[in-house]
Amino acid sequence: MISLPLGIQLFTLREEMETDFLGTLKKVKEIGYEGVEFAGFGDYSAAQIKNVLNGIDLLGFSSHVPLTQLENNLSNVIDFHSELGVNHIVCPYIPEEYWKSKDKYLELASLFNQVGEQCKQAGIEFSYHHHAFEFEQFDGEFALDILLSNTEPDFVQLECDVYWVQYADLSPTDYMRKYEGRCPMVHLKDMKVEPKKFFAPVGTGVIDIDAVVKTAEEIGVKWLIVEQDQCDGPALESIKISYNNLMK
Repeated sequence: MISLPLGIQLFTLREEMETDFLGTLKKVKEIGYEGVEFAGFGDYSAAQIKNVLNGIDLLGFSSHVPLTQLENNLSNVIDFHSELGVNHIVCPYIPEEYWKSKDKYLELASLFNQVGEQCKQAGIEFSYHHHAFEFEQFDGEFALDILLSNTEPDFVQLECDVYWVQYADLSPTDYMRKYEGRCPMVHLKDMKVEPKKFFAPVGTGVIDIDAVVKTAEEIGVKWLIVEQDQCDGPALESIKISYNNLMK
């Protein structure tokens, strides 16, 4: 049994959410998850979603927001999340134009500082969610480290994704410890390696999930978040397998 709150990244259930947004939230609660990290809100208002969450005692604690929205529509983004009661905004991905050089990551760091400062003024935390491409090196330093070392910890935090750290042939627990105190949320994923590296329900792959959870508890992580980018079978079944394995 894990001691930290357990949430689900709703990108995993994107097809289900598109078909039945509010009903899928209820199914997530029925499985046992305590909260959700949004990946869009359909055509629903903050009030409509908040009403459903309150009615089923499910926390909306975080939200992935595209970079273009953070750049061009931040005030409205903050207002929507404040009304909904979501206190953490995450940039989930960056366009390839930023992958190419240290200078582009420094440019991104400046933007993230501005976004994070405005979020903090509104009582919302801001984080960056990485993939594997940020472990390319420039001048002997990982791009992700360049980004984080050039942003203010008070404004920009890390949402560590253990699958992508492992995918880059690094130790998820070592990388989590590197950002102790700056890593409030961790994406729990698992990996199968045959016939190639691919996503798997938590507890069915090669990642040492017990060590990840133990490290998360030790370094001050606030939420563990199950995500499975692609599922071999029904996504709801996959997240149920992940939940049951984490509860063992």
